[in-house]
Amino acid sequence: MNASPRPVPLARRLWLAAVYFFRILFDGIFAARARELLVPAVLQAEAAPERAAPGALQLLGLLQREGRLVDFLQQDVSAFPDVEIGAAARVVHDGCRRALAAHFEIQPVRDEREGSGVTLETVDANAIKLVGNVSGTAPFRGTLRHRGWRVLSVRLPETVAGFDANVLAPAEVEL
Repeated sequence: MNASPRPVPLARRLWLAAVYFFRILFDGIFAARARELLVPAVLQAEAAPERAAPGALQLLGLLQREGRLVDFLQQDVSAFPDVEIGAAARVVHDGCRRALAAHFEIQPVRDEREGSGVTLETVDANAIKLVGNVSGTAPFRGTLRHRGWRVLSVRLPETVAGFDANVLAPAEVEL
């Protein structure tokens, strides 16, 4: 059984702190090793988005490729006239709509027309959001403000070895 380490006297701790300070400051490899000792591995793992949500990044890449969605959203449109923004939005809308249709089967959560009266005998909190003056218990009577959307199937392309989902669109360099 290992005995617990003995405390280091203050003078030695000051000397160690000074030596390690400069070593960490000027030696990147040593700094990385010191960090491994000080920071738990869970905190060291920098959350790479492709590990957290590859499908979300892949979808965003598809929306960029088909509709230039990221380009549009990253652009500061405050200086453009509304006519130009509307024209750009139409192009983005068409491309993104094609991408959704190609890779997802989507249907409304509710079949009724928006603005129509509905009676809810039960409420699935995942599929229906009650808004307004909500009180009491079911059945609820109200007006359908939004039909909602549900994904029935997803058809994302298979990723190939070396695919980097973080690159939504590669930089283009014309030669």
